[in-house]
Amino acid sequence: MELCFEPARLTGRVKAIPSKSAAHRLLICAALADRSTRLLMGERSKDIDATIRCLTALGAQVRTIPNGLEVLPPEGLSTMPLLDCGESGSTLRFLLPVAGALGCGGRFTGGGRLPERPLSPLREELESHGCTLSPAGSWPLDLTGQLTAGSYRLPGNISSQYFTGLLLALPLLPGDSEIIITSPLESQGYIQMTLDAMAAFGVHARREGDRYLIPGNQRYHSPGTVAVEGDWSNAAFWLTAGILTGPVEVTGLLSQSGQGDRAILSLLKQWGGSLSAGDGKISAARGKLLPQQVDASAIPDLVPILAVLAAVTPGTTHITGAARLRLKESDRLAVMASCLNTLGGQVEELPDGLVITGVPRLGGGRVHSANDHRVVMAMAVAATVSEGPVTVCQGEAVEKSYPGFVRDYIQLGGSAYVADDRT
Repeated sequence: MELCFEPARLTGRVKAIPSKSAAHRLLICAALADRSTRLLMGERSKDIDATIRCLTALGAQVRTIPNGLEVLPPEGLSTMPLLDCGESGSTLRFLLPVAGALGCGGRFTGGGRLPERPLSPLREELESHGCTLSPAGSWPLDLTGQLTAGSYRLPGNISSQYFTGLLLALPLLPGDSEIIITSPLESQGYIQMTLDAMAAFGVHARREGDRYLIPGNQRYHSPGTVAVEGDWSNAAFWLTAGILTGPVEVTGLLSQSGQGDRAILSLLKQWGGSLSAGDGKISAARGKLLPQQVDASAIPDLVPILAVLAAVTPGTTHITGAARLRLKESDRLAVMASCLNTLGGQVEELPDGLVITGVPRLGGGRVHSANDHRVVMAMAVAATVSEGPVTVCQGEAVEKSYPGFVRDYIQLGGSAYVADDRT
């Protein structure tokens, strides 16, 4: 599907959607708990549906209720269930260790780039602690065996999702465990989100120096009802639009959230935007934009929208520390450079980042999202600072994390429609 975004100013108020990162974690904790849990959240995305589908395959029940979901833990575990992860890397990487800890195994499958995305060194750590996995490169991926407690080693600069999967799983085992961090830890905010979700269910782990210490023999205890906080990663697109064309106000965000992408607030202030926070809402308005030096090692998901902002910021912006983006739903560095250059931007691709020289306005054009949800949203915001329309191929990719994006875009005054099918 081709989505066309016409140049238009975005202004007004929008409510943040539920955090995909928080929802994944809370759903898994709820499925491991001692009784039912009510998760208060609004609309769901394809990635969240993937986690729900896998938890259901394991034996949990997930029911739709007013304002959210009710999760009932399994009465009995399925053996070697088929776990369809869709295109969700979080679902796969979180549930591999969990299935190992439960001893039920599973056949993991999925689509898009998921079969190509890396699993090492998580794979090797699972295999050295009692599990057997299909050979690297095989798909679907079969996991069998019983995960054992002990000492695990992970580099800090590969994926925080590996840490999350092990942190969720290891407390279930009879013995104590540790995860040794073998290189500087990136995306620490996402790991803290995991620890916070676990703590809400009475399960604890702690960091001491270069390791996480995880006591064994713990059990997840349902808090009864828990709310899923708003998503800073997706709100970043609206807040950036606010300093480009706004003002835009986003509600439903926790100012003290553990989400790493809350850093968008300080970044946009440094960039020259006018931001204010209070009463559960964030307002972003236009200002004099200034070029930046951005280390994206802890905030890789912000790079697509920051690249759009840099594309119309006078001077040259450098974004570094983002090599991991080459392993996401697309090679985001290559795709964003291609898209912005197609629209008339000046972007140079580096091995771990982008060098972007600002132009007064983009020109518009037809770009390809490479089936990446964050690229679609970034190009929609790019249209607000373009002379002509921006047409995005594979625009349906936005449903992976934000099915209501086009609806909210139009609510804020944007013009968006399916190409050749304008409504």
